[in-house]
Amino acid sequence: MTPHDTAVLRVAGRPVGRYVTRPELPPRLAPRPYLHPVTTLAGTAVTELSPADHIHHLGVGVAVPDVEGSNFWGGRTYVRDQGPTELDNHGAQRHTAFQLRDPDGFVEELRWVAAGAELLRERRTVAATELTDSAWALDFTFSLTNVTSGPLSIGSPATNGRPGAAYGGFFWRARKEDSAPDVFTLDREGEREIHGTRAPWVALTGSTWTLIFAGATEQTRRDPWFVRAEEYPGVGSSLASEERLPIPAGETAVRRIVTVVADGRISRLEAASLVRKAVSP
Repeated sequence: MTPHDTAVLRVAGRPVGRYVTRPELPPRLAPRPYLHPVTTLAGTAVTELSPADHIHHLGVGVAVPDVEGSNFWGGRTYVRDQGPTELDNHGAQRHTAFQLRDPDGFVEELRWVAAGAELLRERRTVAATELTDSAWALDFTFSLTNVTSGPLSIGSPATNGRPGAAYGGFFWRARKEDSAPDVFTLDREGEREIHGTRAPWVALTGSTWTLIFAGATEQTRRDPWFVRAEEYPGVGSSLASEERLPIPAGETAVRRIVTVVADGRISRLEAASLVRKAVSP
């Protein structure tokens, strides 16, 4: 892999994330750029790449299981009245260029292609910012523009008939440890209480690290959280929860998620304070 295929994010001079733009992956994994490894300021890894339980989970990125029937998530496709099914319908996100590239972030152009056709064009803006001596923030914005001649829509297994499986959008596959991480919001605790609900932020706490995910725009905060802790640790922001997300021709859907990456186990009050510091108006 050439240096042009990766970008290293740095905070206060320390590397905290490696961004791979052109991964060599089989089509079934829906090849796409991803951040891995992402680490705390002390160097603890807080992402996983192609873990045995879900080999199509690729660190931090944008993954969508249904764009007009094409799978940009990887793995099997949930088919209504049939269940998870192996289909030859996988798309790929192709890095086009960096519009901006600095040690603390970048602006990237991507093409979402399936069956030889471009469905979406994406502008992805990523920035890393120091918050404290033990915490930094990953500011991740993606804009998806429909470049086809007609309307298209984004779906999920939930909109295709599988309750509780509204994954698709920004997704962070976290580090798996011997015991499941704790999950909490300002007023709720546990995967069952939080999964599928809306909250300004949700925290995932492991043995020596904490991740705090915050919707950074009003539109993003309307999307429910997809939360997994017991089976595997992962958090996403759901683009299509109760119904499909339509994107008319030429229109753009934009979402912004800011993730606080902290050393240690953070309390509710500390989490709320860090989110306020990380999410600017």
